[in-house]
Amino acid sequence: MVTFLLEVGTEELPASFVEEALAQWRSRIPNSLSEAFLTPKSVEVYGTPRRLALVLEGLPAQQPDREEEVKGPSVQAAFKDGKPTKAAEGFARSRGVSLEAFEVRSTDKGEFIFVRQKIVGRSTAALLAELVPQWIFGLEGKRFMRWGDGDLRFPRPIRWLVALLDDTILPITLVNGSESCTSDRLTQGHRVLHPSPIAIAHASTYLTELRAASVEVDPDLRQAAIMQQAQAAAQSVGGHALITPSLLQEVRDLVESPSAVIGRFDPAFLELPPEVVVMEMESHQRYFPIVKTVGSSELLPYFITISNGDPAKADIVAAGNARVIRARLSDGQYFFEADRKQPLENYLPRLDTVTFQEELGSVRTKVDRIVQISDRIADQLQIDVSDRATIRRAALLCKADLVTQMVGEFPELQGIMGQKYALSSGESPEVATAISEHYLPRGAGDQLPQTLTGQVVGLADRLDTLVGIFSLGMLPTGSSDPFALRRAANAVLNITWSADLKLNLDQLLEQVITDFVAAYPKAAATATTLNQQLRDFFLQRVRTLLQEDQGIDYDLVNAVLGENDPEYADRALQNPLDVRDRAQFLQSIRQNKALDAIYETVNRASRLATQGDLDTLQLEPVAIVRPSLFQQPSEQDFYDAIVKLVPQTQAAQAERNYQTLLDALIEVVPVIQNFFDGAQSVMVMDADPEIRQNRLNLLGLLRNHARTLADFGAIVKG
Repeated sequence: MVTFLLEVGTEELPASFVEEALAQWRSRIPNSLSEAFLTPKSVEVYGTPRRLALVLEGLPAQQPDREEEVKGPSVQAAFKDGKPTKAAEGFARSRGVSLEAFEVRSTDKGEFIFVRQKIVGRSTAALLAELVPQWIFGLEGKRFMRWGDGDLRFPRPIRWLVALLDDTILPITLVNGSESCTSDRLTQGHRVLHPSPIAIAHASTYLTELRAASVEVDPDLRQAAIMQQAQAAAQSVGGHALITPSLLQEVRDLVESPSAVIGRFDPAFLELPPEVVVMEMESHQRYFPIVKTVGSSELLPYFITISNGDPAKADIVAAGNARVIRARLSDGQYFFEADRKQPLENYLPRLDTVTFQEELGSVRTKVDRIVQISDRIADQLQIDVSDRATIRRAALLCKADLVTQMVGEFPELQGIMGQKYALSSGESPEVATAISEHYLPRGAGDQLPQTLTGQVVGLADRLDTLVGIFSLGMLPTGSSDPFALRRAANAVLNITWSADLKLNLDQLLEQVITDFVAAYPKAAATATTLNQQLRDFFLQRVRTLLQEDQGIDYDLVNAVLGENDPEYADRALQNPLDVRDRAQFLQSIRQNKALDAIYETVNRASRLATQGDLDTLQLEPVAIVRPSLFQQPSEQDFYDAIVKLVPQTQAAQAERNYQTLLDALIEVVPVIQNFFDGAQSVMVMDADPEIRQNRLNLLGLLRNHARTLADFGAIVKG
């Protein structure tokens, strides 16, 4: 067994690429080795701003010998009149075997020639020499560059290459036009703390030798060191470091030897909104802010920067960074004061100068559409007059901060600054909060708006975007979704579900589309097309959210949505709360086994009912089932059970309390079993068409009652 080390030395890599590259290697290299019949004991990948590294431990010195079975031409093509043809001879020659090695086997396509060959394993060194360039140049990412006069592309120029099998250099040369880079055992230490090259003696000593050269190549250990040092620095001034995961990862991949440095800024800047101070630190400077206590938003006048230089020069680093953050915070203070010199409403006319989408007009026009859609939602939710006024005001002002200087500098503060400026303009707290909340959720896992006003405006904003962009034919395709339409639809559903908003999404979409087409008669899509596309899109998002976010089994999602049943699809969008509740209820009764008590009986009845012609919405037996045609008491019992079931089903659906329906169905099961198999059982498919249809109608009614919960035919028996 041998250990293999690969290090690709580069100029400073973008921090975002380091993690992307390591993730790709973690995924691809084990598969690549497996395809080469090599299985190491461990695969470890490492990275810093100046290097990507791979250590394979426990590699066999060569591939194992193996047998390979190869299929050749058909017997008919290989032999003619009992003699081998040129096809047979050519196959034998290509495989390096004699004709006597042929085996004839039958396949589903006839008889074919097969040969078995023993393949002698190649040396691991030879295989790695072929694989390494593929691993390096197979990496994917943004903004790759060419360097020198060759065609090779990488995020930054490659400057050295280390490739060792144990203590032996594995010869590999990367040729890039007139330049080339040949593997060696020489690598580079820390640019400042150990500027001279170092020679790696053995692949297994790579980590320790780099640490001796002031380079921590393991990103997990660098990250842990940063967190520990940052919190210790914050505690030294009586605070707690505010460390966001994304910034932590970025900073980790900007340094090779992290050293936390604490700096101070003028406490007068704490009069700025804390979001502004934090954004200035994190976005521009990659600093960690310091708050008073864990979970607090009260900032202290300190920051932490992670230096990649000499710890002995921490005071110089702190002073330099303090000058930079002072300039940044001074800019923020200027923007904040300048923006508040006029009320937020005065910024509305400037939105005419900001294009939302070329064919959909300005952001100001979008605001008018948001106000109109908010009215539609308010109508459905039967919101009172005073709350409607608050909603309309929030909808009108929700985008006004986009043209302020602060948001122009920090787009991430949209909505947040709108809330601050609304309050300073004398707007009500409800309006100000909604301006901030209507952007929520900003991404997967983010918090949702908590106020009704924020929920309504947030729904209106996203519905306008969905209808407008769909009208242009710009539907998401594959992984391409430049307008984040999937996220917008997910937000509509999650807000509706979280707030228990009794919305008829199907009707709301129709209204919004009608209003839109009236305002944009030249839209590429007709109202009918738009409606169908958006309905299909939302149904797919319902399916995805139920399965992936709420953990509902795929067949239960099919059962509440109806795989090929437009009626069920209509129901899902007409009452999104109901489809969620039914899915969750089905999952719970599958887990507690209560579903087993009704599954077989309901499914049997449903399968037979498909041979009848009863409307799937019918629940009442009156005028559908004729008791005069009953021939067995079990039929009357069935009829009486359905009559009793009607109010229970209606109550369950009205209250979205499906335990009521389950209990009622469990009570009916023995009656149905007696109808099918008891002493008074009947033959459903009676020769008399009237009797047959009467019995099918009974079964159809049971199916319909069960269908208020789910399409049991779509449920897979556990």
